[in-house]
Order: sequence, then structure tokens, then C-alpha cells
Amino acid sequence: MTFFAITGLTAGYGQGTVLHGIDIAVEEGDIAVILGANGAGKTTLMRTITGMLRPRGSVQLEGVEIAGRKPHVIARLGIAHVPQGRGTFTDLTVEENLRVGGNRLAENELRSSIARWYDFFPRLGDRADQLAGGMSGGEQQMLAIARALISQPRLLLLDEPSLGLAPKITSEVFGVLTEINAETGITVLVVEQNAKVALAAASKGFVMESGRIIRSGPAASMRDDDEIRRAYLG
Repeated sequence: MTFFAITGLTAGYGQGTVLHGIDIAVEEGDIAVILGANGAGKTTLMRTITGMLRPRGSVQLEGVEIAGRKPHVIARLGIAHVPQGRGTFTDLTVEENLRVGGNRLAENELRSSIARWYDFFPRLGDRADQLAGGMSGGEQQMLAIARALISQPRLLLLDEPSLGLAPKITSEVFGVLTEINAETGITVLVVEQNAKVALAAASKGFVMESGRIIRSGPAASMRDDDEIRRAYLG
């Protein structure tokens, strides 16, 4: 059984269709990347997976159908989402942000999970009482990732984690994702325009264009593909 599978997924806004029959399969423990230009439908896909849009078609996590379920139900089933723009609560402290991410956990379990991710992200631990709005963009992205992980998900979704970050910080963020994947085995699905750094971290890649998946395959093969290199790697 495929760990995470999307089949024939169609969705949009009002009368407008953005996604046209999306098919994606991701195995447990993979880091998979969806490449695409602005307007390709990547963010709409993330919103549909997490229940913010009602789709036609199938979205399954370990054989359980989640398409059309409410966002809080999907989160409880083990899917966490780091939205585009990070979504940190800038008027809350670092620790308050993390507590929001773990609001369904018992207090002792929440404290243990926060301590674990402070160990992994020592800069967050050092700034536990600092307002998130006073942190750098890279630090806020790390906080957004940690907040998503507090709930102990099985699938982590990230929407354009490099947005607004300097190249060095982008490489650091993707380095953190590979470390998390290696340490925890959590499956990661990331949509990204920075193909070079994303494909270097991923095991599988998809190319999205005009709401359709037009290419898929091992990330290493995509890095060596002349057409993809011209379109996305420069």
C-alpha cells in the first residue's frame, strides 16, 4: 500500500478549476518535491490536501480516505502543514507558538515534545520567551517547522519554504528537513520553486504545470534531465 496517494484530484475556487486530475504517490519515509512556477497550482494542492478546499477525486493516507474531511480531522490523522509565508503568530512568543501547534496533546506530552524540538532547534530554545515577530525570516521558518512537528505528524507538508529567504538560509532550511527525515522517518512533501536545493534534498520529484502533473520520477534523474535543467535549474 502506498503511504500517501492522490488520484484524479480536481479542485478550485468557485466555478474555476485549478487542479485537473492530479495523481501523486509518495512512499513512507520519502522526501518528495513538487516543482512548478507561480500559478501552477501548488498552493491550491496543499490547501486541498489539508481540507481547506473540497475536491473531487481521492486523497489517501495509509489507505484512509481524507478527501473532503475537515482540516482539524485531517490534522488529527497525522498531516501537518507549514503554509506559504510560514504562518507564525508574530505577537506570540516562540513557546506560545509551539503550544498552539500541540494544542491537542496532553500537557506532559506537550512539554516533552517542545523539549525535544528545542534540542533539535537550539536557537528556538534560546529564544523561547521572545516574540516570534522579532525573529529573522529563517528563524521564523524553523519555528513554523517545529510548530508543525510538535503534533507528531506522519506527513509534513511545506509550501514554498524558501520564500523570502537568502540562498544560504534556504540551504540551511532544506538541510534541517533532511536531518528531520533521517532522524524521525517522517514523510515530507514540499512544493518549491528553488529546484536546485529541493531536488538535492528529495528522493522523488514531480513537475506541476497549469494544475497538472506533467513529469515525475527519481529526484536524481530530474537533476540530470536537460529539459528540467533548462526550465528550473538555470
